[in-house]
Amino acid sequence: MCKIIAIANQKGGQSKSTTAVNLAVGLARNGKRVAVVDADPQGSCTASLGYKEPDELEITLATILGHIIDEEEFDPRAGILHHEEGVDLIPANIELSGLEVAMINIISREHLMQEYLDMIKEDYDYIIIHHFTTF
Repeated sequence: MCKIIAIANQKGGQSKSTTAVNLAVGLARNGKRVAVVDADPQGSCTASLGYKEPDELEITLATILGHIIDEEEFDPRAGILHHEEGVDLIPANIELSGLEVAMINIISREHLMQEYLDMIKEDYDYIIIHHFTTF
């Protein structure tokens, strides 16, 4: 059964990225299947895991949530990056910020992330969400 952990705080500079990445790597080193969902428009976890240009990534959390909002069919595993430390990453970039603004009038927007996690959680023992925002 997958456990979902959110590392959240509204204030910046509180080591959310560091905590999320280190927890994920530690769990992976102990044989757990782990995914990090970077829900930070700055892409902090994405950058911390070595993807220095998150704005150049073709598929990110914003792309995935956009498919759910538009009720489009998509592969929920597309865009998941596999890090050498044994951690999978659902990356984020600045597009997530625009999506948050666009979601203001969407009914049940707080369930979008859960809908996505339900699609992938069978693949993981742990899913760590960094900077849980309005979803």
